[in-house]
Amino acid sequence: MAATDFKDYYKILGVSKTATPENIKKAYRKLARKYHPDLNAGDKEAEQRFKEINEAQEVLSDPEKRAKYDQFGQYWQHATSGTPYPGGGVGAEGFDFSQYVNFDDFINELLGRFGGGANPNASGKRVYTYRTSSPGVGGFSGFEDVMGNGRMGGIPTANTEATITLTFSEAWHGTQKRLQLGTEIINVRIPPGAKPGSRIRIKGKGNISPLNQQRGDLYLTIHLQPHPLFKFEDNDNIVCEIPITPEEAALGADIKIPTPDGSVTMKIPSGIDSGKSLRLRGKGWRNPKGKRSDQIVKLKIVTPKKLTPQQKEYYEKLRQLSSSNPRHSIETIKL
Repeated sequence: MAATDFKDYYKILGVSKTATPENIKKAYRKLARKYHPDLNAGDKEAEQRFKEINEAQEVLSDPEKRAKYDQFGQYWQHATSGTPYPGGGVGAEGFDFSQYVNFDDFINELLGRFGGGANPNASGKRVYTYRTSSPGVGGFSGFEDVMGNGRMGGIPTANTEATITLTFSEAWHGTQKRLQLGTEIINVRIPPGAKPGSRIRIKGKGNISPLNQQRGDLYLTIHLQPHPLFKFEDNDNIVCEIPITPEEAALGADIKIPTPDGSVTMKIPSGIDSGKSLRLRGKGWRNPKGKRSDQIVKLKIVTPKKLTPQQKEYYEKLRQLSSSNPRHSIETIKL
């Protein structure tokens, strides 16, 4: 295995191998904002960095995936140094790393991607199929070796289920993806407005039924990569958290708010509290028919970390002039 095959996800996120989940999340958010495609239009290098950052986060934020990745890293060091891995490539938990030709093979299977690892057949080519279920029952849980090692319980079905991961931008605008199904490569068109949990049916691209030898359908369930600003609520609305200054909260202001298709101006009423939510009607996610949900704007008052001498003087004057006490109603509470 070539040394260049291995990706150091800790290095990609700029954290140590002992980093806590909170450290990993913080590093990911910082880098995702910096390299997000919406902020680096046309920059291929930034686009590649963004993909690597998301891949690193997806592995390191999951304890089970992170443990297998760390084990693989140990195996990779043995492989590149020419010394055999203890147990013939089998990790401490019985996970066989020697079946992988390269790092991409390993990571594709770990993340459940199309073309993930499997044992090669007699011709030396890797052949895959999916674990399947009837539409609406269960979900995609990985790839299964067609050489007969894997077994499925119950009545066999030709319909196949899998997940496909998109960025928020791809889901909003629509996109085309090239997917590999065994030796077959297909182009899949994702219409604009896909959202988490959306399902796309691709007719005639499932497994071959053992009963009538006809091919079933492939059902793709949409999964979205985390976005540095937007996220979905339980319904179709999207939510964003917007920072405002103490003076904007006290006096009110007109501020620009990002939406999926550009900024709009929102009026912030005077005297608003941190954590309050405002609604932008018709500025949320769109469905395939073009209708828009709402965008919920959660406000967060951010105090300045450093004050100039003049600012400090004015804040001192405000404190002296202020007659309100927001803690008045709770000061006498006791158990």
